Amino acid sequence: MSLRLPDRWVWDFWIADTGTDFHLFFLCAPRSLIDPSLRHRNASIGHAVSDDLVNWTVLPDALTRGEPGRWDDIATWTGSVIQAGGTWFMLYSGLASAEDGRIQRIGLATSQDLIHWERFGQRPLIEADPTWYEMRGESTWPDQAWRDPWVFADPAGDGYHALICARTRVGPEDARGVIGHAVSPDLLSWEVRPPLVSPSGFGHLEVPQVLLDGDSAVLVFSTDDSTVAAGRRSGEPATGTYVCRGPGLLGPFAVPETVPLPRRSPLYSGKLVRRRDGRLVLMGFVNVVDGAFVGEISDPQPIEV
Repeated sequence: MSLRLPDRWVWDFWIADTGTDFHLFFLCAPRSLIDPSLRHRNASIGHAVSDDLVNWTVLPDALTRGEPGRWDDIATWTGSVIQAGGTWFMLYSGLASAEDGRIQRIGLATSQDLIHWERFGQRPLIEADPTWYEMRGESTWPDQAWRDPWVFADPAGDGYHALICARTRVGPEDARGVIGHAVSPDLLSWEVRPPLVSPSGFGHLEVPQVLLDGDSAVLVFSTDDSTVAAGRRSGEPATGTYVCRGPGLLGPFAVPETVPLPRRSPLYSGKLVRRRDGRLVLMGFVNVVDGAFVGEISDPQPIEV
């Protein structure tokens, strides 16, 4: 069964696998808002657990908006979870009322049990660097994009990497979407680096994920019709989850050639998850069906990448 909450919409999500249980973290907001477009500024990070990716037990929320004046006092947005040294680290996005939520930043919360989370410090950990990334006001894009961190350990043991939904400073405004990149030796101090993926005809590449599959790596991201550059439009639906391969976790990836997978699917913010039998499955949140926002997370679907 899919994860549907009777009183809240559910959308972007990420998973922490303990080897015994799958912990699902997801953005959620009250259905009582009526208008689904209001959910983004009312988002919290929910939590559920399962041993099979199908039957979920909902737990108390992992994080809600920060105290007034904090960098995340409007809403907490998409992130990812990684374990290091016996501690679980959640890097997540946040919006501040100081800029009316128009500048996105990335911060950290930690946990010993995946249940109880404590914010780290008073400031965000990773902010966009104007050397490579578009700042608010440098184009007609409404927000300073810097969100959805996907964190993974360097395959050679040299610290950690974060892939980030970002925008570059050059090129057509509707095609500046890139995968931002930052590195850290310890998950606490971060250095922002140039984009990992160059502009490829998207306004943004949301909720990136990368993982090894066989002798290569797979990059996953999502985008929608409204943020696909005019030069890339083909008449086919563009909203959905995109998948492309590269030789390693840092690419290079064949983003220009990729198309939504699967076509005409309502699934967005897709994630590839490895089941206990080693097979990859696709999960996503059910976005819009027959013109109406659904807001629930799908069952795992078998997939060949």
